[in-house]
Amino acid sequence: MDPTRRAFIQAASSALATAALWPKAAHAASPGITFGSCVVGLDAAKQAGLDGVEVGAGTEADELSIAKAETRAKYKTQMAATGLPVCSIMMGLLNNFPLATDPRGPAWLTQCIDAAKDLRIPTILVAFFGKGDLQSDKKIKEPEFATVVQRLKAAAPQAQAAGVTLAVENLLSAEQNLRLLDAVGSDAIRLYYDVFNIGKSMGYDVPAEILRLKGRIAQIHFKNGPKYLDEDKPFFETAAAAIKAIDYRGWIVLETSSPSKNGVADARRNGDFARSLFA
Repeated sequence: MDPTRRAFIQAASSALATAALWPKAAHAASPGITFGSCVVGLDAAKQAGLDGVEVGAGTEADELSIAKAETRAKYKTQMAATGLPVCSIMMGLLNNFPLATDPRGPAWLTQCIDAAKDLRIPTILVAFFGKGDLQSDKKIKEPEFATVVQRLKAAAPQAQAAGVTLAVENLLSAEQNLRLLDAVGSDAIRLYYDVFNIGKSMGYDVPAEILRLKGRIAQIHFKNGPKYLDEDKPFFETAAAAIKAIDYRGWIVLETSSPSKNGVADARRNGDFARSLFA
């Protein structure tokens, strides 16, 4: 046998033997997809076998909690201790202090982008629910929509330079969201797609929407109201099939409840089910 070929076979055999002995990563069954939570912290997420967490930006204030050095230092310490990352920052305060109308909105975006860059967090959830909802009876609120486009367009260069995606989460249809993204016209602005909100709350066809939004989804939320995800298995199976069909690579964050009141156990159950959909 040619010496080069013999060496190659020996090296390959050694690599395969080593791989067989190596512990399988928690996300090995789902290449390119990682699973996090926005309802438990880093320690609990690690205990539950999840890959990371989403954290809040803080409540309404001129300086958000996430913008404070001590807050970021706390997260850095926790990430180092657990070995898990923070995958996204959630700007839930915009539901009560809307980006479209609150004069502090642009500054809050800037603060979150700076914090995300410092913490190496790739995604910021920009929320549009409650008072910040951009639709009424499935029709766009045009004045608010126009202001949001302007403010996102103004923030996009900073986000792009920081390597951060502003992911808008709302109750708009795929068609309406494509209009929003096209009006902003920046790759730094994409969607945070919540299959429950769109499919259950709004009654849109989730698989069809996901297929239409291929390449425009930055991150995904899975939730199922007060129940476990596996109690609505067919719904999530069809959503997962569409997610796989668009070759999505990124985080699926569990925004789930805790029916048993054991946060770690319930996060594990929901996480194991979500992971199984992509095995």
